[in-house]
Amino acid sequence: MTQRELAKEGTVSPQIQQAAQAEDIAPELILQGLADGTTVLPANINHVSGGRGLASRLLLLAPPRAIGRGLRTKVNANIGTSPDFGSMDTELEKLRVAVEYGADAVMDLSTGPDIPGIRRAILANSPVPIGTVPVYQAAAQAMESRGAIVDMTADDLFAAIGEQAEDGVDFITVHCGITLSSLERLKRQRRVTDVVSRGGSFLIGWMLHNGKENPLYEQYDRLLEIARQYDVTLSLGDGMRPGSLADATDRAQIEELIVLGELVERAWEAGVQVMVEGPGHMSLDQIAANVQLEKKLCRGAPFYVLGPLVTDIGAGYDHITAAIGGTVAAAAGADFLCYVTPSEHLGLPDPEDVKVGVIASRLAGHAADIVKGVKGAAEQDLQMARARKRLDWEAQARLSLDPKHSREAHSQHKTESGACSMCGKFCAMDLMEKYLGVTANRC
Repeated sequence: MTQRELAKEGTVSPQIQQAAQAEDIAPELILQGLADGTTVLPANINHVSGGRGLASRLLLLAPPRAIGRGLRTKVNANIGTSPDFGSMDTELEKLRVAVEYGADAVMDLSTGPDIPGIRRAILANSPVPIGTVPVYQAAAQAMESRGAIVDMTADDLFAAIGEQAEDGVDFITVHCGITLSSLERLKRQRRVTDVVSRGGSFLIGWMLHNGKENPLYEQYDRLLEIARQYDVTLSLGDGMRPGSLADATDRAQIEELIVLGELVERAWEAGVQVMVEGPGHMSLDQIAANVQLEKKLCRGAPFYVLGPLVTDIGAGYDHITAAIGGTVAAAAGADFLCYVTPSEHLGLPDPEDVKVGVIASRLAGHAADIVKGVKGAAEQDLQMARARKRLDWEAQARLSLDPKHSREAHSQHKTESGACSMCGKFCAMDLMEKYLGVTANRC
């Protein structure tokens, strides 16, 4: 049975229990969210059971992650090879860095050589849920065996989905909302950046070339059967997401979202866990409305957002533009942030990019959790404030998201007073303790 089916029966599974303990909340809160569809708990039966070797042992150290209403905002890190760059070793290093700096999930977006081998190595070494985009493998294999992506068959696509589900992938992005009808909307919209979703572009090219409906939409029940068999969480992809501010919240994007809302309900009826992916580029004033629209049209299903990137001119710094948008989106109710790295739009991220991207998105999620009143979020900031009052530099480092960097930054210039090199003997904290007699112990 899937985690959703167990929850609807009132059964608190070991995964629910572990996820609740990690958030210091009652397991009944997660159980209720799974039952009503506002929470997902990605946990493929082949990844969390005894059949995944090293992965199973590692998962004992990292509890399953529940994503949804009332829970801590989660962060995903994308890794994976391209046809030109990346190797098994580099991707495993990216995985290690992503987990070290707090990613709650990792997606393998490999399109390079040996896609199955890379995926299986990542699964075998990951203590966090792993996601994929199966159409990448199907498209790459069609290119290799038949010479063109458009010569991929529906059976090829579903074979890739089945293989990845059997391997233990916990959630998959599937662009089910791209339909022949939405393509007509896209043509009439005359976008600036057309389609920026790689998986979306593969399917659109296939549909136009073959004159057929999207097999992920037309054979959705077939997809649900696979997802239910392995308890793979469906992440309904945003193939029509805007790739620039100029294209945000247009007819093609909204038509896809309407379709996804209908597919959410069909997944629930089949006992399948499902979340919805959201827009990429969007001006700040549109973000909250888009979150509310997704929650309304998709009956409260968890919202998984890329960014949103709030300006198009952040090349090299798009982890910042995404963190700004991610904070607003999560504060408005988004549940899952897909990180963006400094190399977004420019190239394949390296391990340092992965680190920076994870930290930026974690900061965004935490800032939103304070607004949402997530348990323990504000307490973390209070602990940091008290450490600053005490001029306790080691505690400040320990409470930060990057303790090593914090220690290095402070140690560059030391002062005799114990204050930082910015203020030295003019430290406001130190002066006010003398003037007011307020010590750190009284804070």
